[in-house]
Amino acid sequence: MNLNLSRGHGPSLFAESLGDIAISFEFFPPKTEQMEETLWRSVERLAPLSPRFVSVTYGAGGTTRERTHSTIKRILDETDLTPAAHLTCVGASKDEVDRIVEEYRDMGVRHIVALRGDAADPIKGYTPHPDGYENAAALVDGIRQIGDFDISVAAYPEQHPESGSLAADLDNLKRKIDAGATRAITQFFFDTDQYFRFLDHARSFGIDVPIVPGILPVTNYKQLTSFAGACGTKVPDWMGKMFEGLDGEPQTRQLVAASVASEMCRKLAAGGVNEFHFYTLNRADLSFAICHMLGIRPNN
Repeated sequence: MNLNLSRGHGPSLFAESLGDIAISFEFFPPKTEQMEETLWRSVERLAPLSPRFVSVTYGAGGTTRERTHSTIKRILDETDLTPAAHLTCVGASKDEVDRIVEEYRDMGVRHIVALRGDAADPIKGYTPHPDGYENAAALVDGIRQIGDFDISVAAYPEQHPESGSLAADLDNLKRKIDAGATRAITQFFFDTDQYFRFLDHARSFGIDVPIVPGILPVTNYKQLTSFAGACGTKVPDWMGKMFEGLDGEPQTRQLVAASVASEMCRKLAAGGVNEFHFYTLNRADLSFAICHMLGIRPNN
């Protein structure tokens, strides 16, 4: 049987082994004791899958700075995982940001996800701190001056909502790479062809670092549309139909979500992708199930 392995048109779900796949997971710092318990159950559940790294997010304007820091420290102290600390330049001077980077370096953190960050007030929009880093490219350069970090940055297959054009978006990504970023992680998306088009455009701009697709397993469709609206991601009509009538069926939603995300990952893998970054929302079961269907098994 001949299989069409062209981009986006690979083997059917479960048809063949995908080979070596690298994964990473994103968590957010907990606000309450109950949320912390949920987070750590998720960390413990996913750790045996040997992720390349696990990242911890950072709120708008640095609002979760201390919680991010304490979560990173606990990952270092209590697990064998490699933590990646999110860092933004919103609402902080260069000296403040540099001190945070130095603290991470001294803790043993060697991976930072460098982001410009969202404005603390979305209505007013983003304004650089008068004594701060102007943007993510400047932040990457500043981090690079402090230590030999692995630095990930953001990429937007469907264009950042504040960008005037795809070319402007790619110019910005190229500046971040030229400043010393070693990897880009995409915003979540659902059109695999769009990802591959973006990848081709990025390569044409001389961007040659890995561009890792960010995967968001979806169970709450209403929440998804809110997320997507904020970051400019298109939600296809077929996805709405997949979750139609399932508001009171959480188990069915889980099954649908795992199947949709797994097939999406297999289409990406058929086009040559061998690394995925999962936005877990601090819930492990869906990401674990998707990884299982991709052939990733616990190492113990």
